[in-house]
Amino acid sequence: MMHSSLAVTIEGLPLGLAAVKFWTRKKFKGTAALKKKINPTRVPIEKKESIRWLENVQQSTERLGDAGRCVHIGDRESDIYELFCAAREAGTHFLIRTCVDRLAGDGDHTIADEMEEVAVKGVHRIDLRDNNGNPDQAVLEIRYRKLRVQPPIGKQRRYPTLTLTVIHAEERGTPKNRKKIEWKLITDLPVCSRGDAIEKLEWYALRWKIEVFHKILKSGCKAEESKLRTAQRLANLISVFCILSWRVFWMTMLNRSAPNAQPTLALTATAITVLDRLVNDRPRARRKTLSHYLNKIARLGGYLARANDPPPGNTVMWRGLSRLTDIALGAAVGPEIVGN
Repeated sequence: MMHSSLAVTIEGLPLGLAAVKFWTRKKFKGTAALKKKINPTRVPIEKKESIRWLENVQQSTERLGDAGRCVHIGDRESDIYELFCAAREAGTHFLIRTCVDRLAGDGDHTIADEMEEVAVKGVHRIDLRDNNGNPDQAVLEIRYRKLRVQPPIGKQRRYPTLTLTVIHAEERGTPKNRKKIEWKLITDLPVCSRGDAIEKLEWYALRWKIEVFHKILKSGCKAEESKLRTAQRLANLISVFCILSWRVFWMTMLNRSAPNAQPTLALTATAITVLDRLVNDRPRARRKTLSHYLNKIARLGGYLARANDPPPGNTVMWRGLSRLTDIALGAAVGPEIVGN
């Protein structure tokens, strides 16, 4: 099993993996049933697989070198009080979607009790797609409050009370063809206005980037179909696949964030030469920018590049890069075999 942390800019450009942890377990099925016999909150974090969240925070912080600039974003699985404390000790920040209604104030009530008293402090309209892929809109009612959060009862001797900010974003009404949006976030970052709250919501929305990365890793590189028989060999293979998956993802997003950059930012001279010989230029192509060549790669993967088509996605970029790699290799070894 692998737990990874992806570094992403606030514009959504993936920079690479900041931390990776591999591990295995003796039992893969029936682990959920153990919660009926054992109270997970009474088990030290060091004895649980959840320790991977803390280890990745530490590893990411050390590797990136500037803890104060980093915000560790996680879904409800990362709603771990020990993680909040670990981030505080490391001098870094976090933004987590909560699944636990923790004790608040002096411990005689919960976060939900306090948030019920908070009036709506603003609304935010977002564009999204429903389950059928059709465009849709949602209006979110935003509430936020700074409050004292208590550690779980069984861990109050070990961990301190923290002052954190809770943000609730709930959609007005009930949509027909999708689930209702209801985000409950907790962070150590300051939230003093509606704009600050919206900023944190947009940052949390970037969490989906890790899902895209894993999709490329599994569907593009087909990491789960490997037939290697030892853990070391699997780890080595997946490590290479992680680099390939990031590169596909990075080039896909680079085509949208920096289309006018020089092609040498992402491509070698050989790749550029092969693409010029292999894919004809479109009549409207005037400048041979990075986007010009990335679209050529996507066309190798089946992208039609029509006037109203959106930028190419990860699937056609993966297919195109696979073809380009094979063709470039053939072009490189060809002269050695048959001569010039």
